[in-house]
Formats: sequence, C-alpha cells, structure tokens
Amino acid sequence: MDDADPSEIRVSPQVDAPEDGPPLERIEPVFTVYETRVEDERLVYYGDPLISPEQVTPELWSVFQEAGYELQFTTRHGEFVLVAEPESESDGGFPWTNVILLFLTVLSTLFAGSLWYHIDPFTNPMEMWRAWPFTVAILGVLGVHEMGHYVMGRYHDVDASLPYFIPVPTLIGTMGAVIKMNGRMPDRKALFDIGVAGPLAGLVATVAITVVGLHLPPVTAPESVVQDPNAVQIQLGYPPLLEMLATTFDRPLYRDDPATTVNPVVIGGWVGMFVTYLNLIPVGQLDGGHILRAMAGSYQETIAALVPGVLFGLAAYLYYVSGYGINSVLIWGIWGVLTAIFASIGPAQPIHDDRLGAGRLLLGILTFGLGALCFMAVPIAIIE
Repeated sequence: MDDADPSEIRVSPQVDAPEDGPPLERIEPVFTVYETRVEDERLVYYGDPLISPEQVTPELWSVFQEAGYELQFTTRHGEFVLVAEPESESDGGFPWTNVILLFLTVLSTLFAGSLWYHIDPFTNPMEMWRAWPFTVAILGVLGVHEMGHYVMGRYHDVDASLPYFIPVPTLIGTMGAVIKMNGRMPDRKALFDIGVAGPLAGLVATVAITVVGLHLPPVTAPESVVQDPNAVQIQLGYPPLLEMLATTFDRPLYRDDPATTVNPVVIGGWVGMFVTYLNLIPVGQLDGGHILRAMAGSYQETIAALVPGVLFGLAAYLYYVSGYGINSVLIWGIWGVLTAIFASIGPAQPIHDDRLGAGRLLLGILTFGLGALCFMAVPIAIIE
C-alpha cells in the first residue's frame, strides 16, 4: 500500500470544551465549534452556525442557561461567536441596600405626609409620625406593584431583585420603586406575565387603600394656613376610577369648604392610580411596553414611536387651548421626553418569540382598559 502524500492529509483540530460550560455535543448540532476561549469568566466559542443565524440563540439559550450562563450570539472580525456570560447570582446576604432605601423612604414619606396632614415638620419634627397612614398607603401601593413583578419573575425563573424604593422630597416623598431583572426574557409568556403582574397587583392594593381612605375623616387646614397670602394651593385631578369608587361608596371627593380635603390615605390611592397609568404607557422597558411587545410583537415599536408626539400634543392642547398654566402641563412635556428616550432604547426582546394565546391577549386588553381609567389630563394643578 503506497504511503499517502502528507500534503493531502487533513486532520481536524481537537477542540476542548471549557470545564464549566455545556458539553460540545449539545452545541454542535446547531453550531460547529472550531475554537474556544475563556476570557475572565466568559466562555467564547468560535464556529459556524448549521442553521439560520436568527435561530441560533433560541436553539442554544436553554442549553447555556442550564449550565448557568447567559448566551449572546454575535460576530467578531467576521467570525461567528457564542459568548456565554455567567448569570449573576445573589450572594444570599442581608439586603442592606434595599432596607436602607426603604428606611429613608419611610422618613421622606412621613415628611411629605405631614404636610398633607398640615403638620409642620420643621417646627414639630417629632409629630411627623402621625402621618404614618399616608406612608403605609404610599409604600403599600408601590410595594405590592413591584412584588407582583418579583413573584412572577421568580415563577418564570427570571432572576429578580427585591424592590428598591427611591426616597425623594416630592409631594409624595418618593419617586417610586424599582426591581432589577437580570438576564433575558425566555419567551413572550414570561414577558407578558411579568409585565402585567405589577399593574394588576398594584391596582388591587390601590383600590383597597382608596376605599379605606374614603371612609376616613377629611382633613381641614388650620386658619393660619387658610389666611396665609403666600400659601400655595395644590389641586389634584381625580381619575375616573377614583370617581367611580367614591360614587359606589357614596363618599364625597369635593366639598363646599375649600379648606377641607380628602383624607391623605386617599392621596395614597391616587398615587397608585397615577403610577399605574404611567407604567402602562406602551414604550420601551415600561410595563406597558413589555405587555404590548408580548401582545403585538415588533409592531410595538411602531406604536411606541407615536407616544411622545401624543404627550407633547396633550401638553400643548392643555396650555394653548384649555388655558392651564405651565406648572400644570409641564409633567406631560417631561414624560414626552422620557418616552422618546424609552422608545429609542426599545423593548425587551424575548428569546422565543411565539405568539400569545387568546387568554393573555384578552387580559392585556383589560389591563390597558384599567390603565385608561387611571388617566388624568391634569394630575396636579398648582395655584399660587
């Protein structure tokens, strides 16, 4: 038998899989690997896809997730690459940051609430504790909203943090609360369920707190405040949902005496409704953006592009046509800018992009309908 010409021999290089990564046998039916590297904690696989490039991530995502990695399919210098990043894991320690922010938000909402109860927090700081019903109402609606996201995230195996409350010296003492979601959404069902859980859970808490507040005694400003020529009057717009609850339980929202207002716990319910409406604006990473992306797919981005113009138009109409002052309409101008930024960032992109079933579509429509009941054209009017 003649010896073969060495120049014609082709030997496939031996490729070793990184120790912590998935076995190559599970990768190579989809992606032929010819080189692997470890860069810090990331695993990098160079190779060629055996299927359409758009399908590589959906096919291999669960393989890497089982090994504890988040997968990204990309190119480097013209070569196809799989980059596997270790999933972030909680250290299991005490959540000091969450607790400290919660404590500071309790203080900031007590401060803001004391003003609604006509308690001077500067001359009587030890009396701020009397505003605790307001603090419970605010933290209740915000906390339940975020815990709705948290619980549903855990249900779908999406890593989620506990809520981070944001203490800010505003009229309500906070800028809300957020949770952090790590990693990509596995599919549209998870994206929808996590997105819709917050507004629906928050609305349940909001309705309960509002009903309690409507049955509590109103608050009357002291004569010194009524007679003060430098006092600033703040008027809240009431959304249809709040009006409906007040009518159902026969509790007045408007009174003949301008010095008498609803109990501040009702304002906590008002905050819950306003937060629900803002979160359901269908752009970017807002809850409404998640829900609509899950329902409508890529059409969500077309709808989101129209939202900033609608909000700017609303602000212009209220200012130029309805005659409201700049303080009353500025909020929609600000949100016009914010939604333009959110829309440019874009929505979450689920790994598996299969359509939702009819049940979730109907629930999504219902959720947006409930959000519409929380809309106020002029949420806050400041009269000097």
